[in-house]
Amino acid sequence: KAAPAKPAEAVAEVKPAAKAAAAEAKPAAAKAAAEGIALSGDVFFTGSKATGSHECKFDKWSGKMTLAGAKAEGGSLSIDIQVDSVVADFRKPIPIWSEKLAGHLKGADFFNAEKFPKATFASTEIKLGGVNGKGTHTVAGNLTIRGKTKAVTFPADIKVEGGKVNASAKFSINRKDFGIEYPGKKDDLIRDGVVLELNFKS
Repeated sequence: KAAPAKPAEAVAEVKPAAKAAAAEAKPAAAKAAAEGIALSGDVFFTGSKATGSHECKFDKWSGKMTLAGAKAEGGSLSIDIQVDSVVADFRKPIPIWSEKLAGHLKGADFFNAEKFPKATFASTEIKLGGVNGKGTHTVAGNLTIRGKTKAVTFPADIKVEGGKVNASAKFSINRKDFGIEYPGKKDDLIRDGVVLELNFKS
């Protein structure tokens, strides 16, 4: 005996409900993109001297990206870093020396974390197209370290898909622009250039 067909009224009730849910989801996603998408990932930096280099990272930071019309260009990026969360030589740590270096980086010779607990970045522009053939986008903004703010511009690879963000960037800054003047030992001088590396996802 064939099963009775579902009443037309029951089918009609399900479809409008599904459409309503989808309609509500779209404004919610758009609102989240406009207000800012929380980012996770890594903030690295590499400092070097005559005898070698040190790869470091920050364990505590927060980041947010806003989109413009579901695109990165025209949106914004902000990063807030707790500098006392620095970890030295994180790829190949030597416990005593790595901890000693991290302590030195937190001190007055470098980040001076007690007086300047945060480093921040706030974009002023994100535009489509990289720099000198690098990156899908160009990011410009204000970087603040040790209370000193400098304008920086760097290429970044940014991909936005389904409201999700994947981004990476690698660029160099001059530490002396931010008041980090410590020269290092006479026979092991520290270079002025520091390489920053950002890897973000949402």
